[in-house]
Amino acid sequence: MKNYARFIKLILPHGGIFAMAVLCMILSTLFSASPLGLIIPLVDKVITGKQVVIPAGVNSPLILTEVVRRINELPPLRLLNVLTIMVVLLFLLKGLFEFLQTYLMSNVSQKVIRDVKNMIYRKLQDFSMDFYDRNPTGKLMSRITYDAAVIRDAIGSGLADTFYQPIQLIFYAGLLVMVKVYFGIPWNLIVVSLILFPLVLYPVVKIGKKLRKISRSSQEKIGDINNMLLETISGAKLVKSFGMEDYEWERFRGHNQAFYKLNMKSVKRMKIVSPLTECMGVVCVAAILWMAGKSIISGELSAGVFTAFLAAIFSMMKPVKKLSNVYGINQQALAATERIFRLMDEPVSIEEKEDAAGLSSFEKGITFEGVSFRYDKEKVLSDIDLTINKGEIVALVGPSGGGKSTLVNLIPRFYDPVQGSVHIDGIDLRDISLRSLRGKIGLVTQETLLFNDSVRVNISYGHRDIDEDQLVRVAKAANAHRFIKDFPEGYDTVIGERGLRISGGQRQRIAIARAVYKNPPILILDEATSQLDTESEKLVQEAINNLIKGRTVIIIAHRLSTIKHADKIVVIDKGRIVDSGSHEELLGRSPLYEKLYQMQFSDK
Repeated sequence: MKNYARFIKLILPHGGIFAMAVLCMILSTLFSASPLGLIIPLVDKVITGKQVVIPAGVNSPLILTEVVRRINELPPLRLLNVLTIMVVLLFLLKGLFEFLQTYLMSNVSQKVIRDVKNMIYRKLQDFSMDFYDRNPTGKLMSRITYDAAVIRDAIGSGLADTFYQPIQLIFYAGLLVMVKVYFGIPWNLIVVSLILFPLVLYPVVKIGKKLRKISRSSQEKIGDINNMLLETISGAKLVKSFGMEDYEWERFRGHNQAFYKLNMKSVKRMKIVSPLTECMGVVCVAAILWMAGKSIISGELSAGVFTAFLAAIFSMMKPVKKLSNVYGINQQALAATERIFRLMDEPVSIEEKEDAAGLSSFEKGITFEGVSFRYDKEKVLSDIDLTINKGEIVALVGPSGGGKSTLVNLIPRFYDPVQGSVHIDGIDLRDISLRSLRGKIGLVTQETLLFNDSVRVNISYGHRDIDEDQLVRVAKAANAHRFIKDFPEGYDTVIGERGLRISGGQRQRIAIARAVYKNPPILILDEATSQLDTESEKLVQEAINNLIKGRTVIIIAHRLSTIKHADKIVVIDKGRIVDSGSHEELLGRSPLYEKLYQMQFSDK
């Protein structure tokens, strides 16, 4: 119930439209139920030629008595004309308000789904990198696509019927009571109706509980499928190079088959509810028909009154049948909302303090004091003490998996240390606002991410007002201007998803231009040339040399030739700093550095 209450709260911002929809539901039902009252004069006065009679002893309202008197005074043909016009008019009004309530509820559902998607995406932007380490991208995508669509359908049809069908039931039940009270329907028919019809809802509740469980599993499976699609489509080159097309096809087919089975379980239960409730409803109606038929034969009921009573009973069948489907839809929606709210309730590990100060300038340096870090239970860094002075070029070297990238990821607070602290100009990073901290840091990594947008937008990313002169200037500094000019549309050329339409060297130089355009005082280069060929590496290295001038630079280097002239080289192994110094100093005293150097230059 807690999640359902939260689900309903999503509608509150659009309560005005929802209230108008409910009003239209009431009017639509009123004009839908009203024609049933015309059945009595139609059958009794027009068809059978008898008078409409209010049984003796019934204390009927004056207005009803007057209406019956006027009906009885009208000739049958004229009464038929009046009834025909009234039926047409009532159904036109019913159709109008039914359209309005459907349109308004669709409007509410679309607004809610828009809000939910915005809410999820905003939350995704707030999460820290450790959250993305734990959660596959495809599953996160399914929250904003599949789960959100389930909620939309639940509001557009499920919630609408949750209100609309009970309103219809109330109106038809009210009509039933009026016919009983003012036209002498025997009490035993009412009692039998009240006893039998609730039995129709029992299988609905039982099946609905199973639907919720199946829906939860189904939504998990669509997350697996999305994740696999993302991996195999983005990694199409890798799949093909290893000849794994058939393997991936079989893997996808397995996930898809499992999803199909779950869906068919859901469909089976959803579809069985309607005929089951219909059959049970018919049994109820048959029992009532038999009892009422005896009353007509004995003369206790008029044909018109019984026909009106029977029409009201049959009219109640539709909302009962609809409500049986609504329960299943709402159970699926609850499974989706559980997953969405679980995501929304996930704590953000890197939070900004309310009184966090802005970092107006960078004057002194960066210090790591007793820093340790772990991913889950795996310890990656242990007791790191390191000072990087302003203007220094500091290189981090060591075997793969030693913790170099993790160490630099602590500077922009992608992660927080589990022990110790990191400071800039003597201020703990946790006391600095994230936007001002990250505004002082530029990052170029080996896995260059470019967006499916123009070169201009990718270089100026993070800046709404683009300075064209600066754009060209930084592109030249990054050795990118020449090849950008050769593109079909120059700086307006769209470079494709993740920049796959251009070469790795071109992507890297655009990424460097992006960092130059940002003009940060602190620059992190995480193996920025490790995946390039010799020619591209040379051009990128020249761009990097232009980029690092006048900045504080932390370089993670795979190729030691690129960091010989660093002010300080820090050797990291198994999460610890084992030595630091200049290139010449380390060659003379660090066995690990000497080994790494010899591995790269032993054949030169």
